[in-house]
Parts: sequence; structure tokens; C-alpha cells
Amino acid sequence: MHEFRYLRNNLFCERVKVEDLAKRWGTPLYVYSYKTLLDHYWKLKNAFREINPLICYSVKANSNLSILKILVEQGAGLDIVSGGELFRAIKVKCPPKRIVYASVGKTEREIETAIRQGILFFNVESVSELENINRIAERLGKKTNVSLRINPDVEPQTHRFITTGKLTNKFGLDFQTAEEILKKREKYLWLKIKGLHIHIGSQIIESSPFVSAIRKLVSFHRQMKEEGIDLEYLNIGGGLGIIYYKEKPQTAKEFALCVIPILKETQAKVILEPGRFIAGPSGILVVKVLYIKSTPSKNFIIVDGAMNDLIRPALYGAYHEILPVTKFQNQKSKIKNQKYDIVGPICESGDFFAKDREISPLREGDYLAIMGAGAYGFSMSSNYNSRCRVAEVLVKDDKAYLIRRRETYRDLVRNEVVIDKF
Repeated sequence: MHEFRYLRNNLFCERVKVEDLAKRWGTPLYVYSYKTLLDHYWKLKNAFREINPLICYSVKANSNLSILKILVEQGAGLDIVSGGELFRAIKVKCPPKRIVYASVGKTEREIETAIRQGILFFNVESVSELENINRIAERLGKKTNVSLRINPDVEPQTHRFITTGKLTNKFGLDFQTAEEILKKREKYLWLKIKGLHIHIGSQIIESSPFVSAIRKLVSFHRQMKEEGIDLEYLNIGGGLGIIYYKEKPQTAKEFALCVIPILKETQAKVILEPGRFIAGPSGILVVKVLYIKSTPSKNFIIVDGAMNDLIRPALYGAYHEILPVTKFQNQKSKIKNQKYDIVGPICESGDFFAKDREISPLREGDYLAIMGAGAYGFSMSSNYNSRCRVAEVLVKDDKAYLIRRRETYRDLVRNEVVIDKF
């Protein structure tokens, strides 16, 4: 699944020793594998080769410019959700006709910029948004493509914070509203409604929610076609799960075998929006053990990384495998593994990476690798507690490249203004 492996008790990323990276660039440190990133992109590409979809990588999963550039150069498009992500897409020279733009709250400025760039289409999530895009397109004098994001009301069987396809969620249009829009499409003189879009959630490990949602989408597409409304694109979103612990997620090939027969009924062009599936396994967060603390009721490993660097455990109770960067050398030692809470230095009880985790003996100064941190790791990081955001490194074969410098204290206050007198 990934290119992080032990060789003679040392963890390697491809052909580079992770410990060497930590010593060279310091910790906490995000480390990405070039090969793992591309392997997962091509797993999807090959699995769906029969229908040749446009794969628009979901920028929110990991928005580093080098990551985006690598994927765009392989032919990927980009799924964006903000003006900042559009700016990144432009920076890496992603062709506009490979950019799709979702988000329930696009601002006027963001819409205008995207129209000027000539993106493939907006995934529209409300009638008000549709009317606003039409208004802005008219003002700019540019016909604009849109797709209707449908909320199929499907239970995706994932964490409630990352479900997006239930009617109780804020995302998308119900089928009845979408039908009303399509039947009155002539009123939106500056818009071309080109397709339908769904995205039901994230970290979904079974095919059944996807199959259910896609069947509903295809049925609606067929109904509209029978009424003379032929839509060119079907965008089935992303959400494919990865292995964090003992999950057994469907493979790209298994997923494709389940959904391609349904999609082929329509003869529409297909778009996928994977993020986690591509980026998640490709990255780790390396942290250093600062202190080992024992109390009458708990053992703690206190590391220099924190919830501001990787918030998933604190936010979702998410599980990440945690491995020693260097395995304990003395195989004859009678020291047994113990259970620890692995925690950071932030002043919150929610600042943890693992609870009651059994781990091999460690010493202060050792390094740990938090696995599967390539998606929603750095992209969700913050400066909470005035902590500097960390450096990012990309490894390809036996070479390592710094792709983001570690922030400095000056970076923390760069945009702040001190008022001398009130």
C-alpha cells in the first residue's frame, strides 16, 4: 500500500532513512513518498480505464504545490472548494478545463475569478448560488458551465462529521429541486447546465453506499434524458477509504467493477474526485519523543508534534498507526511493550495522537512515525498555541526535497498590526 518500510530496524521512505530526514530538517516533519502518491493515482486511473474518466484530485486533502504539480503533470484535474485552492491550481498550471469547483459558500469574488479563468464548471449547491453565478456571468459577458450537485440522501457509514450525502447535511440539492431547475433552465441565460454531481462523504470503505447513490443519480439522469434534457457529465465525487487501522476498504479495482456497469448505462462523461485515497497513504508525520511520564494510572509519551499539526485524532477520534522510526535493537531484552497515551505539548486534554496504545520500548529523543497522514494532515494544521507550522519533505527514490519550509516566529506575526495608541 505504501513505500514506508523497515530495513535493518530502520524505517525508510522509499530509499531514504526517515531518521536522517528528521535530523536534517527537524521535527515535527511531514514526509511524503512520490511513488506512493503516483501509485494510488494510477490504481484509480487503471481501474477505470474502460470509461476513461477525468480524475480531479481533491485539493483540500493535501494542497502542497509540489503534490498538485506532480498529479497535474500525470493528467489529473483538480477539485477545488475555495478561491485559495483555485489560486493554487493556477500556480501549478492546471488546465482550466480540468478544474471543477464545489463548496456551498462560494463568494462573488471567487465566482468571478473562476469564470474569468474558464474552469470546466461549478458544482452548484443551491438555487441562490445558481442565480448568483448567472448574475455574475451576465455582468462579465461570459457564458458559464455549471453542474448540479445532488444530495442523494444516502447513509455513507462513516464519521458523522464527514458525511455529505444525507438530506440533513448542508450540501447539494434534493432531486425535486434539481428537476425544477432543469425544467426551467432557459431562465438562466448565461449558464449551461452540463452535468450532475454527487459526493456522499469521506473514508467510505464499502461499495454499497456508492452503488446506492450512483444508481439514484443514473436513474435521475435517465429520467431527464427521456424528457429531452441530456446532461453531458456525471461526477461521482470521491470518498474512497484507506487503511488506518484494521479497515478492509475496497480496492480501486473492486470499486470500479461495482460502479462502471451502472455508469455505462448513461454514456455520459465521468468525473471522479479522490483525495484521501491518493494522498493519505503517501505521507507520515515524524515526531520526536520529548518526555516519558508515568503516573499511578497512566503512562504518557509526550512528543513535539501536536493537535495543531495533525488534528484528526482530536477532531474525529481517528486512529493512526504509530511506529518507531528505529526499532528497539536488543531483541533479547525482557522489557515488554507497555500502553501509553501519545500526547503533544498543547494545553488541551484533546491534544493526543493515541490513547492506551501498546508500543515497543522507547527513549527520550527517539522518533515516531504517525502513518497515513498524507491527507487532511498539513492541510488542516493551524498555529494554535502560536506554534509554527511544520516543514514538508518529498522523497523520490534516494533523494529528498524540501517542499515547504518550516515557519518561523516572524511568520506567526507577519500579518498582525500592533496599535500604538487607542
